[in-house]
Amino acid sequence: MDSLPPMAQPAILQPEAVLRSVFGLPAFRGEQAEIVAHVLAGGDAIVLMPTGGGKSLCYQLPSLCRPGVGIIISPLIALMRNQVAAMHQLGIKAAALNSSLSPAERASVRADLRAGRLDMLYVAPERLMMPDLLEMLDETQIALFAIDEAHCVSQWGHDFRPEYLQLAGLARRFPGVPRIALTATADMQSREEIRRRLCLDDARMFLASFDRPNIRYAITQKSAPQRQLLSFLHTHKGESGIVYCLSRATVETTAAFLQANGINALPYHAKLDPALRSKNQDAFLAEEGLVLVATIAFGMGIDKPDVRFVVHLDLPGSLEAFYQETGRAGRDGMPAETLLLYGMQDLVFRRQMIDQGGSPEDIKRVERGKLDALLGVCETASCRRQAILAHFGETMAQPCGNCDTCLTPVETWDATTASRKALSAILRTGQSFGTGHLMDVLLGVTTDKITRFAHDKLPTFGVGKELDRKGWSSVFRQLVVRGLIEVDHEAYGALRMTQAAEPILRGLEPVHLRHDSAPAKTAKTKPATAALSAAASGLFDILRAERSRLAHEQGVPAYIIFHDATLAAIATARPTTLQELGEIPGMGRSKLERYGATVLAVMAEAARV
Repeated sequence: MDSLPPMAQPAILQPEAVLRSVFGLPAFRGEQAEIVAHVLAGGDAIVLMPTGGGKSLCYQLPSLCRPGVGIIISPLIALMRNQVAAMHQLGIKAAALNSSLSPAERASVRADLRAGRLDMLYVAPERLMMPDLLEMLDETQIALFAIDEAHCVSQWGHDFRPEYLQLAGLARRFPGVPRIALTATADMQSREEIRRRLCLDDARMFLASFDRPNIRYAITQKSAPQRQLLSFLHTHKGESGIVYCLSRATVETTAAFLQANGINALPYHAKLDPALRSKNQDAFLAEEGLVLVATIAFGMGIDKPDVRFVVHLDLPGSLEAFYQETGRAGRDGMPAETLLLYGMQDLVFRRQMIDQGGSPEDIKRVERGKLDALLGVCETASCRRQAILAHFGETMAQPCGNCDTCLTPVETWDATTASRKALSAILRTGQSFGTGHLMDVLLGVTTDKITRFAHDKLPTFGVGKELDRKGWSSVFRQLVVRGLIEVDHEAYGALRMTQAAEPILRGLEPVHLRHDSAPAKTAKTKPATAALSAAASGLFDILRAERSRLAHEQGVPAYIIFHDATLAAIATARPTTLQELGEIPGMGRSKLERYGATVLAVMAEAARV
């Protein structure tokens, strides 16, 4: 940022001018302007803003406008590396301190920090709190501390990291330096813990809408997950996406299955060889059209903007985790799609993980509540987006029109009689058997186990032939979700009635359940170029190829050069001068200097062909 005043000067730069000249953006979005003004004035802030909502700008811009260096606390090396590369593209003097650097590289960063040559320093929480770095910062002018992924400080959250707890000491050691804590997801309980544990008692809370209208949500019953996944991916050919699995084994087998079916897919999990894991992650970030099959070890802070889909082959542990993971799709604001497959076994396994885990009972109680909130979204017959937003304390007046239950309304049926039969089967078999055996009783299937326990003599034997096994599985699953049945993990998954089921068993309350039908085929989400004319679409492809060449030449992900949205705007506007090109969103001063002539030359050549 050669034309900006030296950071040691006390003057605060005008944020609107920096927004336009450095970031190439014509205006702030949502609450960005208010957040930036608050931090520029020296105030502390807690910012809850959905992924893709522009959180990074809320600390990047004040870091440039306030005197000193912005200290950005980030949990992942890969994220730091990409964000530093993105800042360099904008002409911002940024660096990272982490374990991936050589001793010489670390010494160089420290020298730049001492000399005041940095606008931003990205650092992990555990490294920031090392005595030698803290002592160096004591002698450094600091613009602000930004604590990214702040939900990691909450023990009630889904990504708790104990090293984040140390960050409370920043308030005492650096009084007067504004701190901004940012996260894309946190319920009310986690928000208050962020405030308390980071000593942000007087911080202003900025709560943006959690809605991501460009994301289409779909949830369906798991039947043949690999086949279901392959069918879904066939509608997303050539697009980048993430497939989440619960176990490392499923990650490996799923990635191999996709490769065998001609899909460019790579695995990622914590036990993968570190070099291969890093290589696969870098490939996903840098390449276009690659599918990463991963456990939840992958994803926090990943800022790849053109992820077009996220699939869950297994049930996440909470609605917060689901929202965070699906939020990695469509960060560029373009249409994106999500799919969650789940079934009774997922539900049983998730509850077993909680019940048999080593957490204190109060934390288990919270974890059960968070899982139940997700199950409520899975089983709702109304708009899924409305249900998700309600969990975060936000009301959406009308159904969204962009989720599976809106696009293909769900039918419900009077399941009072079926529910009473299911509960009777549980009760008459002594509440000691799992779903499979209970379905045999209801369907009148004579097995060795049925005969051994004389369950073929029960009044409920064979009374449920109006439904097939899939139908009864749906009934049992929905009764578990509603809290009418619980799974006894100590008794090998036996189903037991709860007190809430008694009025239903006695015929005093009706029950209406969802019809589990085959998912209807919905229209594929429109690609980023859907609104482009044929000529503009062709130019977009040419510009995209040139972007790939530039990215490969520099060894950086293509999206760090330009987002798809910027290329689409160029292809539509067809600027012919640097001044006209500079008016395109995302084309700041540095990028105009770096790539302006090249872009114009490519367009001129395309016009001659």
